[in-house]
Amino acid sequence: MVSEVTHRVMQANKRKDTKPELLVRARLRAAGLTGYRLQWKVPGRPDVAWPGKKVALFVNGCFWHRCPHCNLSLPKSNVEYWQVKFDRNVERDAANLEALEADGWKVHVLWECQLKKKVVDETFAELLPILAAELGKELREG
Repeated sequence: MVSEVTHRVMQANKRKDTKPELLVRARLRAAGLTGYRLQWKVPGRPDVAWPGKKVALFVNGCFWHRCPHCNLSLPKSNVEYWQVKFDRNVERDAANLEALEADGWKVHVLWECQLKKKVVDETFAELLPILAAELGKELREG
């Protein structure tokens, strides 16, 4: 059972329009990669999707989605609950990516840690040319 405090904290987490998502969308617009849809109704509800081109972009929080780069520890209390929850999140994410790819989507996952000040420019220097090619668009010089 989850404590009332934990329940309130979890409910306070935003599902969409998080700071990392807003940053990603601003960078996409600045690069001229517009025409996307938000929370498109396909498996996993990608944060950003170009349905006509079947390109999806997920912006994952490191804590909730168990980032492969961060090696985060589990919360100290109620460890069994958290382990099951995180395992379920990771399994669901993998199944959603697999379903999208099986349907012909090109899927990209950005992790919250890849959007930190020290690495954000490098992250987008790698991602934007790939997205532009997949979308058949020219990158706008920023």
